[in-house]
Formats: sequence, C-alpha cells, structure tokens
Amino acid sequence: MEILVWVGAGVSVLGLVGLIWSILRVARAKRANLSDEDLRAAVQKVVPLNMGALLLSVLGLMMVMVGISLG
Repeated sequence: MEILVWVGAGVSVLGLVGLIWSILRVARAKRANLSDEDLRAAVQKVVPLNMGALLLSVLGLMMVMVGISLG
C-alpha cells in the first residue's frame, strides 16, 4: 500500500499547485485595476479551477489516509 500513499501525495501536490495558480490569477486580476464587473468576471472564471484543485487535494489526502490505514 506504499504506492497508494505516494500516488495520493502526488495528487495532493497537484491540487496544491492548482490552488496556488488560482490564487495568483486572482491576484493578477486585482492588480490590473479592472472595473468591478470585469474583476467579478475574472474571479468567476477561476472558481472552477479552485474547486477542482480543492477536490484533487482532498482526494489525494484521502488516498494517503487509506494507504496508511491499510499498510
């Protein structure tokens, strides 16, 4: 079950990278001094990425926990 722990850790890292990328995209949009409506549209485009990255992180951590429990 050691492989499950490592795969889960990799999936969690991918999720973390996605979260950091979504944070950077929103920060870049804020620094661009967009109008309120344009900023809202930019943030709405990032929401699916953010949710997907959170899902990957959670699934990866669950894989790690299952691997530890079974191993």
